[in-house]
Amino acid sequence: MTLKTTRRCALALAGLGSVALATFAFAQAPAFFRIGTGGTAGTYYPIGGLIANAISTPPQLVATAVASNGSVANVNAIVGGAAESGFVQADVAYWAYSGTGVFEGKPKVADLRSIANLYPESVHLVVRKAANVKGVADLKGKKVSIDEPGSGTLLNAKAILAAYGIGEKDITPEYLKPNQAAEKMKDGSVDAFFFTGGFPAAAISELASTGSGIDILPIAGPEAEKLAKELPFFAADEIPANTYKGVGAVKTVAVGAHWVTSAKVSDDTVYAVTKALWSDKTRAALDSGHAKGKAIQKTTALTGLLGVPLHPGAEKFYKEAGLLK
Repeated sequence: MTLKTTRRCALALAGLGSVALATFAFAQAPAFFRIGTGGTAGTYYPIGGLIANAISTPPQLVATAVASNGSVANVNAIVGGAAESGFVQADVAYWAYSGTGVFEGKPKVADLRSIANLYPESVHLVVRKAANVKGVADLKGKKVSIDEPGSGTLLNAKAILAAYGIGEKDITPEYLKPNQAAEKMKDGSVDAFFFTGGFPAAAISELASTGSGIDILPIAGPEAEKLAKELPFFAADEIPANTYKGVGAVKTVAVGAHWVTSAKVSDDTVYAVTKALWSDKTRAALDSGHAKGKAIQKTTALTGLLGVPLHPGAEKFYKEAGLLK
């Protein structure tokens, strides 16, 4: 063998080694998957934390739950690349994808894709007993927190108030997260606040246990029925008795909590995320980690996705699982 041939072989082997190393590095590169959730006192954040911990398989997949202002903020984070996914109310997801509702006049979020329907989010309308508010119509002239801009709760609150003939001008509005509103309710500087989320909500549980006295107003009757006809995202719901200390069963309305992502996230990553969501490990974490975790079931994963298409990675999993043909 000549020196020239030997050198050529060495260079070829070196090249093959570089390709092998690059391939190995690519295979080992972790997929970071951020989940936009909500405020720390709500339900999105603890559920997001449970799921993120359960689905993470370092170094292949590293998922993290990120606190946020809620549904609209999560859609914007996905669009802007600040998050790979987020929890979003069904109504907000549909409006974003179709460029309607709160997204009217804005570009459609055409890359929005569904991973799963998670659980129903109940609308809580919490009031101070001392405020002597017996129904939604009694909120006129009261100090009412309708949540922060960027939240799905804010949109729900406005729609519900409007259904009962109340506009923002008829109340003294505050724009606070539930934990902040609850603190202000203790000293009487807020009379009522809205929260849309899975029960029990930490901020409301803590407030109910202080002994200051709260009620949760029913959202039912003709006004609620008309609301559901105009906005089919709303469905009749009930918060069971003793979910919050001293509060009986309350009829209300709910919207679905959906997990969404972007079409730009790879099929392999979303397939791995979806498969891990419905694994035995995640099932155990959800069942033991939060009261609403038990409501997150594979059998309802495709319920009410309302026109936001599945991500191909998620679709692949559901076909394998026999939930899609």
